[in-house]
Amino acid sequence: MVKYPDGTKKVKTNNVRAKSSAANRGMELEKLISAANDYYLMNDIALITKRPTPINVVKIDYAKGAKITNAYFEKQSTTDFNGVYKNRYFDFEAKSTRLKTSFPLNNIYEHQITHLENVIRHGGIAFFIVQFTAFDEYYVLPASDVIAAYRGEGRKSIPYQTFKEKGILVPLKLNPILDYLPAVIKLFNL
Repeated sequence: MVKYPDGTKKVKTNNVRAKSSAANRGMELEKLISAANDYYLMNDIALITKRPTPINVVKIDYAKGAKITNAYFEKQSTTDFNGVYKNRYFDFEAKSTRLKTSFPLNNIYEHQITHLENVIRHGGIAFFIVQFTAFDEYYVLPASDVIAAYRGEGRKSIPYQTFKEKGILVPLKLNPILDYLPAVIKLFNL
């Protein structure tokens, strides 16, 4: 955890995260993106939020301060984040991998691909932010490239080299740490 002079705390970025579980890696990436989104909102740059997973609450224990004790997923969630930047709708998924040579497509679900296809068809900006923990690198890649790989036959992954050639590397900064918006602007010529 890094403490900044204004009292805020940010997730520390280093390769120690490579040892965490896939779920934890994903949560750490989402925290970095959410911190960037908070920065964008506070500075009136963009409104991008984490999409909540729809759940149906079955039982609440009010003796413990209204704690949910039983719930289930109402339906499959679509993507992780959506929002607006300069009158343009954004919708994207954040993924992380420990592999050095490729990003496995089994990390993506059919309903997410279908959702992103719909976003593109309706004129939205759709992309993935993919973290390669082995290199502590973050790339923005158009969803159209991921969809083509997912729908194509043959490979079950996207080569790391594809991210280097078709994606935009997001350099780590001080605030926000993962300032991904400039990469999106460059990638989509906004």
